[in-house]
Amino acid sequence: MCVYICLYRSGYDDAFMAQLEGNLNPFFQAMCRAQTLQLPHKRSSMVSLDSIRRDPRWRDPNLHEVISMLSHPMDPVKSNAAAYLQHLCYENDRIKQEVRHLNGVPILVGLLDHPKAEVHRKACGALRNISFGKDHNNKMAIKNCDGIQALVRLLRKTSSMEVKELVTGTLWNLSSHEPLKMMVINHGLQTLTDEIIIPHSGWKRDLADPSKLQSAEWTTVFKNTSGCLRNVSSDGAEARQRLRECEGLVAALLHALQSAVVNKDTDNKSVENCVCILRNLSYHVHKEIPGAERFQEPHGNHLMRSIGHPKKNEPDCFSGKRPKGWKNGFVDRKYSTLDLPKCAELMKGLELLYQPEVVRLYLSLLTCSHNHNTLEAAAGALQNLAAGHWAWSSYIRATVRKEKGLPILVELLRSDADKAVRAVAIALRNLAMDRRNKDLIGNYALRDLVGNLPCGQQHPAKNLEGDTVVSILNTIHEIITDNPENARLLIQGHAVQKLVAINKSSQSARETKAASHVLQTIWAYKDLRNTLNKAGWNKSHFKPTTTGVPKKSKSGKQGSDDITLPLMDKTQGQKIAACIPSVNFY
Repeated sequence: MCVYICLYRSGYDDAFMAQLEGNLNPFFQAMCRAQTLQLPHKRSSMVSLDSIRRDPRWRDPNLHEVISMLSHPMDPVKSNAAAYLQHLCYENDRIKQEVRHLNGVPILVGLLDHPKAEVHRKACGALRNISFGKDHNNKMAIKNCDGIQALVRLLRKTSSMEVKELVTGTLWNLSSHEPLKMMVINHGLQTLTDEIIIPHSGWKRDLADPSKLQSAEWTTVFKNTSGCLRNVSSDGAEARQRLRECEGLVAALLHALQSAVVNKDTDNKSVENCVCILRNLSYHVHKEIPGAERFQEPHGNHLMRSIGHPKKNEPDCFSGKRPKGWKNGFVDRKYSTLDLPKCAELMKGLELLYQPEVVRLYLSLLTCSHNHNTLEAAAGALQNLAAGHWAWSSYIRATVRKEKGLPILVELLRSDADKAVRAVAIALRNLAMDRRNKDLIGNYALRDLVGNLPCGQQHPAKNLEGDTVVSILNTIHEIITDNPENARLLIQGHAVQKLVAINKSSQSARETKAASHVLQTIWAYKDLRNTLNKAGWNKSHFKPTTTGVPKKSKSGKQGSDDITLPLMDKTQGQKIAACIPSVNFY
């Protein structure tokens, strides 16, 4: 069988044409020579080729033939076959499956190590399209032939920005599949950080002015890489810890966000990815960082332990004079003016995640950004950092108040974005663990929290999801617990009617349970019962709803509401439409 490949953009060199013509019959030898002579005149060359393509003996190659050409001894044939596969696989799941079944994936992965830039670039483009989509078998096929390692090798050696975009786009696709996340971390985390995140974040000194840091570059390759790390950061405790300990990563991400705030460019996808990564890395930080037990509060009471006994002559952020509010190695929660620790050494690495200084950054994003995902992630980061019973969460809660962050969060309760409202509600719940915050939130946030609740069969205009309603109810419960004045404000805000309606008529078991907890807490304040009775309420309205048939949960989840959740982009992925030369078989 004779093979002929038409190249519209450029012709082959003389050596290649001589080799190719030697394998063709006289008719095609004459045509090849004619094409070579006419290459400088593209329009006349195209006419000549088009006239030949009208010959009935022309046909398009089948997929098996294209994949065979990937192993052709001539590099131009390899690169154009890969480009043709890239084109065929664009948004075509059937073709992707056939390529996999014909063992085309291992050949493409092998071409990633090819010394010719044109070959490995086209092969990577094909793999990016093949890896995009819901069929995870394609992703596993790339993994099974060591494709992740090959992609990382290519990223290390290439200087081409286009190739870097292709590599990081493919890794972004692969990172969306749960079983591949740790493999991406194991083989590519430090390379992605060193080659892409740090240089493009601007976290490096300006050579002209060493005291000045550069601004972030919101390039496609940075977006791809941050999207990839966003996905893998949601994998679990081990993944989170690996990213926290990755040298330079946390500092670079924080600097990129600071650059976005300074330059008022907070709505792009890269900013969203960076905030989501930091939110995920803040999840369970009070449990997972090395030595976290030194900062924990005892479960038997709600007093904060001292951080332990530092070694002699060892600098410690809490050494020296104790801040106000400390008693016998513990902090008095009734004391409302807790001073923040002064650290002698500059924090670095994972320690940057939970420093009170990050509060101002997240609050700036909540103020400046219009991207609902960024708002959700920034509120979620505060929610995570304020969770738990440890020293740093107390400082975070106090810092949010001192930075006037509570009004910012309360205003976001009026947002139309369901997930943003949910994250803000849970953040307020965690912040209310601080007694002074609880008083302020009770005074200024209860009205908006109650306003987001459904009333019987009628839902608010925003029609919030069940998970969000549960989160709001749990926040209200935290605000009125051990605070009869907030419970009084709740009654005055006409919340009881909504709570009773949810308790009796909601189809969600979790909503009913959460509303019931709030009602029981209200009724437990004996001083408020007279007010309730005058309003027409009695003890029966505050009893839990009992039924023989368990109610369905709208969210499909069981158990209590989790106050901190990792976040990944469920719509992530990279695909490209290829503009390629025609490939035809005779």
